[in-house]
Amino acid sequence: MNIQWYPGHMTKTRRQIEADLKYVDIVVEILDARIPVSSRNPDIDSICADKPRLIVLNRADQADPKQNRAWGDHFRAKGWSVLETDAKTGRGINQFSAVAQGVLKDQIAKWREKGQVGRPVRAMIVGVPNVGKSTFINKVAKKKSAKTSDRPGVTRGKQWVNVDQSLDLMDTAGILWPKFEDETTGLHLAFTGAVKDDIMDVETLACHLMTLLANRYPAALMNYKLTEVPQREEEENDVAYGYRLLELCAERRGMRISGGEFDTERMARVLLDEFRGGKLGRFTLEVPEG
Repeated sequence: MNIQWYPGHMTKTRRQIEADLKYVDIVVEILDARIPVSSRNPDIDSICADKPRLIVLNRADQADPKQNRAWGDHFRAKGWSVLETDAKTGRGINQFSAVAQGVLKDQIAKWREKGQVGRPVRAMIVGVPNVGKSTFINKVAKKKSAKTSDRPGVTRGKQWVNVDQSLDLMDTAGILWPKFEDETTGLHLAFTGAVKDDIMDVETLACHLMTLLANRYPAALMNYKLTEVPQREEEENDVAYGYRLLELCAERRGMRISGGEFDTERMARVLLDEFRGGKLGRFTLEVPEG
């Protein structure tokens, strides 16, 4: 399942980010804690290389707590500060301003030496689509300033959001990269909603997710009234095995269409919605190397 989605406005967004870097003091990179690798645009490192960086592991409340700690250690080892947040509930948001100022403490000291006392920190917020940037900004600013949506690609262009006298945020549109290096990256982004559902076959996507959960988090499938997860047959690939699970879950949920067939499309959408909403449990789909 080769997933690629790079709308034209993302090329414009990249150019805008490059042009606007000179106006900011720090780059705040929002990642999905469930997929810290797949939700990192590899181009950001080259685009923003010279700017201080703060990594925000957003949706940490939906990720495996043990893996949150592991990923925090991983990014700190690279020299970046890390903050765990859940933008929807606001957990961790109150620490953001202090952490950002901590990253810039040497720069702030230089401003004071130059008599620039009270100069606000200007932070650029970057990340892939639908990773929670706008919700994060609204929680930090304690007001509805940035447009939010569960659909990727809603924020267009830049906008400044004043938080208080000490902090200004620059919101940017979500930016992916032109070509995903492997199928897993595209699948992980699609599982979490960073890629629009209407560019792919939802049932096939759900089959891949079913297989992943069966292999790594089988207890999650108990939410669909399974007493055990059937073993994978030797001849079954990921999609075939996932489809068998999809049918079984549709049966247990009583999802049928005319003629008595199981409504696997409806079941697929339910699975994706419940996974994205955290209703199936806390999962991290990627672990740090080493």
